[in-house]
Amino acid sequence: MAPGRIGRAGARAERLAALAGDWDLIVIGGGITGAGIFREAAARGWRTLLLEQSDFASGTSSRSSKLVHGGLRYLATNEWRLTVHSVREREQLLQHGAGLIERQGFLLPVWRGQKPGWWSFRAGLAIYDRIARKRLSRVVRWSELRELAPNLSTAGMRGALYMEDARTDDARLVLRLIQEGCQQGGQAVNYMRVHALLREQGKVCGLQWQDALSGQEGEARAKVVINAGGVWAQHHGGEKAPKLRPLRGSHLLFRRTRLQLPVAVSWLHPRDGRPVFAYEWEGASLLGTTDLDHADSLDLEPHISGAEVDYLLEAAAHVWPRLHLNRADVLSTYAGVRPVVSSGAERPQDESRDSALWSEPGLVSVTGGKLTTFRLTALDALRAAAENGGGELDLNKNRPILDSGAAPTKPAELSGPNWRRLFGRYGSTLAERIAQTPAGLLNLLPGTPYIQAELLWAAQDEAVEHLDDLLLRRTRIGLVAEHGGFALLDRVRTLCQSTLGWDDARWDAEDAQYRARWESHYSLPEPLA
Repeated sequence: MAPGRIGRAGARAERLAALAGDWDLIVIGGGITGAGIFREAAARGWRTLLLEQSDFASGTSSRSSKLVHGGLRYLATNEWRLTVHSVREREQLLQHGAGLIERQGFLLPVWRGQKPGWWSFRAGLAIYDRIARKRLSRVVRWSELRELAPNLSTAGMRGALYMEDARTDDARLVLRLIQEGCQQGGQAVNYMRVHALLREQGKVCGLQWQDALSGQEGEARAKVVINAGGVWAQHHGGEKAPKLRPLRGSHLLFRRTRLQLPVAVSWLHPRDGRPVFAYEWEGASLLGTTDLDHADSLDLEPHISGAEVDYLLEAAAHVWPRLHLNRADVLSTYAGVRPVVSSGAERPQDESRDSALWSEPGLVSVTGGKLTTFRLTALDALRAAAENGGGELDLNKNRPILDSGAAPTKPAELSGPNWRRLFGRYGSTLAERIAQTPAGLLNLLPGTPYIQAELLWAAQDEAVEHLDDLLLRRTRIGLVAEHGGFALLDRVRTLCQSTLGWDDARWDAEDAQYRARWESHYSLPEPLA
């Protein structure tokens, strides 16, 4: 397999055969935390294996709010350390991940009588800027407000503030980290269930795995195992595992032209004062989020509830009453379950988003944490792993979070913004990909921000095992195209079927499975009676 390629199409048996032997580190979990650990360990010379029970980023890490933010609201709960770390990691990610992590301006309207109010927000933003060591916030003039938010209602508004955070494609960030870990000699395999941990003389020394696709079983041994399974971390976490409080966050996506958002807008929900937001993302407009205790089984894919749809539409009606947004305007929905460590707080939004780490001989477990601070969580886990039998490891924080490098020359067929977006997603492998791609495939797939070659590249070497891997995570067609991109499936088939090695029966089965999954988990639920 070429360096930096996650998984070549048709080479799964070869990848499974490579699991035998001894590893320095095995990482369980292919979300943002596991991917960060994998990349950092491989970059420092450890022979590293990552195993994910489903698809990479298929859990929380493709279902987040897509924001790389410093956590302004954590100042209100006195989580200063978390805010400081988040703001400074955000700035590092913006520096090293250009095109994948981008600045996002936010408009913060403040209404008379709301709490926290005008002066609280101004004080919080001043602290926020001081932590970032640059001024990124200001008061918005009334004359400027219409330009920044043309449809925003100003009735009862005290004024508005402007600040900057950042946004990303969370699934592609995970894949970029895994790609860079593979470039450093690591190996990552999706759809691998971990049945049990291996122990010798009271110490974890590896694990038993089963391929979820073929049923094949085997063992992999390592000096140390890191369990980074997110909401599933307790499955192999032992008696020291903290109590998790799974919290569901759900989102709606709209056609970009319906909301017209030159900048993001963030406000407090009129019902309960919880922060909500809307901004342009991947050619659509994203509205979120809820924060509810998730009572369903973690083995079931989460989906938005009718009550959550109503809650988010109510939030939109508060700031855009003239738009009359309704269910017919919704392109798609998605829901994710956050692995929050319970502190006993009464309200979900009052729980800390900091990470938790615990260990036993040969095993380190980690869960919780924020997307923005994934690297710090990874370094904490690796420090514990090194002390737990993994061996020496240079944990210098001055290394880049991503290998940025210099962008290759832009082909004439691509716009500047699209070229920047592609470089952010593929990094140092982009030049080789472009050189090997027919010029006709550099055109956009209709109704999406993706060039056709992105589908082919994913099919070639990004470990696509199911059609929803391709349409929900390698690209986000299922979220931002009309009706899940069903009208595009024939074109996708022409581009990818032969590369994936799927015969007609397999393709038809994958097509049917994708359509059923989209209808049940990414479309609107039935309205409440």
